[in-house]
Amino acid sequence: MKANVGTLDRSARVVIGLLLIALTLMGQIGLWGWIGIVPLATAAIGFCPLYRVLGLSTCPAKGA
Repeated sequence: MKANVGTLDRSARVVIGLLLIALTLMGQIGLWGWIGIVPLATAAIGFCPLYRVLGLSTCPAKGA
């Protein structure tokens, strides 16, 4: 798995994931908030399967 999630993208995924989970734990949104685990996981590993399917990458070019 080649990394395809850049630094800014990773930061946004962490914030969104934590926000969704926090809102779920506070009872503000339903169980759908647990979907916040997905952006947290993709931020942690630096790879997004959907980006690969769509041919996208937010990582800066290496070696250029």
